[in-house]
Amino acid sequence: MLSFESDYIEGAHPAILEALVKTNMEQLSGYGHDKYCELAKHNIAAACGKPNAKVQLLVGGTQTNQIIIDTMLRPWEGVVSAQTGHVATHEAGAIEYTGHKVLCIPEHEGKMDALELDRFMKDFNADGNREHEVFPGLVYISFPTEYGTIYSKKELENIYSVCRTYSIPLFIDGARLGYGLMSSQSDLSLKELAALCDVFYIGGTKVGALCGEAVVFTENNSYADMPPHFENQVKKHGALLAKGRVLGVQFSTLFTDGLYFEISRHAIDMAELLKAGLAEKKYRFFLESPTNQQFIIMENEALAELRKKVTVSFWQKYDETHTVIRLATSWATTKEHLDELLSLL
Repeated sequence: MLSFESDYIEGAHPAILEALVKTNMEQLSGYGHDKYCELAKHNIAAACGKPNAKVQLLVGGTQTNQIIIDTMLRPWEGVVSAQTGHVATHEAGAIEYTGHKVLCIPEHEGKMDALELDRFMKDFNADGNREHEVFPGLVYISFPTEYGTIYSKKELENIYSVCRTYSIPLFIDGARLGYGLMSSQSDLSLKELAALCDVFYIGGTKVGALCGEAVVFTENNSYADMPPHFENQVKKHGALLAKGRVLGVQFSTLFTDGLYFEISRHAIDMAELLKAGLAEKKYRFFLESPTNQQFIIMENEALAELRKKVTVSFWQKYDETHTVIRLATSWATTKEHLDELLSLL
């Protein structure tokens, strides 16, 4: 059955599988203290233009979001997110489970606005009852957003400026970072993004790896360094992988010879072909997404027929007779996949 359900429905890029097999019988230290993890961290820091950045390899996105937010916040603090932010909508309360509230502000096609963030911070600081409230201690955005939209360099600069004004860290969820950076509408490089936040992660799970996310603490501000004893805190969360080599081999492969960016660009190329095909067939787009996630509005009866042959993601109910669905391309999508999908639409 054909699937455009998400960007992690295949296993891993062949180069990663080859590297895992090639290194399989090597005897290596555990918990990420091996030569492949060190190589991955070095290559990632270099690609970010941050030779002194601290890099930690973790397994999955929800785990990564929870650990970063929980370890960077103090007990009385919460995390500020757009209403549609992933940590506010699709993580089953994982952040709140650690005792930290997600503080939501308005969203605009998935993005937060710097002026509204500044107003939120000003209002909080002016509130005489703030000792009875959850303090904003971290700002969370994702790149791309839940809606496949991306921040421009200027938008990110403005948000980071607000964060610096109030001395709170900016955290960028990069589960699909490659697809955002390689979008034809992106005016941000990896190095520029790394200069405009305090911590972010490079998603591997959705961009060619079997699993894995690479967390980067940029060391841009002293108040936003890697939390002390971070490895200890990762283990306390049950997230320290004994066979850390699995992550090191994957990320050292992705960040050798530009593979991460090459396969991300492929997904964008496929998405642009998909958009053109959908437009030609007169499908209505729910919004304009410049990345690998495309959202269209379908009649419910037509969707029911499509689902007999294609797996897609339900996004939201549009009205009584229409549904918004998501179609996602990935590093593994082929032109043949697209042709087959379009022939069924």
